[in-house]
Amino acid sequence: MNKKKKQLTPSLEDYLETIFHLENTYSSAQAKDIASNLGVKRASVTGALRTLAAKGLINYEPYSKITLTPEGFRQATRIVHRHKVLAEFLENFLCLNRKQAEENACRLEHHIDDLTLERLIDFIDFIQKCPRTGKSWIKALQNHCHKTGNCSVCKKCLQKALEEFEEKKSS
Repeated sequence: MNKKKKQLTPSLEDYLETIFHLENTYSSAQAKDIASNLGVKRASVTGALRTLAAKGLINYEPYSKITLTPEGFRQATRIVHRHKVLAEFLENFLCLNRKQAEENACRLEHHIDDLTLERLIDFIDFIQKCPRTGKSWIKALQNHCHKTGNCSVCKKCLQKALEEFEEKKSS
């Protein structure tokens, strides 16, 4: 199938993501549950389900249970992965509360391309593993996010980082 036929709007991605979560929980999804989870009317769900079925992403017949096709599962998994990476970054690194992180991740997940997401994952991995950064660096960043102005303890932070680096090097 051509790429244009597979291209999804943010709204259709939300439907696919919701079906993914419902199917993981209940082994299938129902239109009423999709409507409830997304806060939309059942008539809207029917139109979206028809579109997703026409794109070969879900198995759908009116008044029956809805499941993802293998291609639908592949695309839904990518959407869920983007959402998870973004939500965790926003919450754990930028110190947004869980609700803010989830809401912003939901908006961002529809617009971030694969390369940018890959680079963000590499950045997160680097921050967590590099001896020049690590947990103390992340904690300092989180503290910084809650303060305005300059850090008054940079010398202490640098000294502690050097000590930790030396400890890691010698072990």
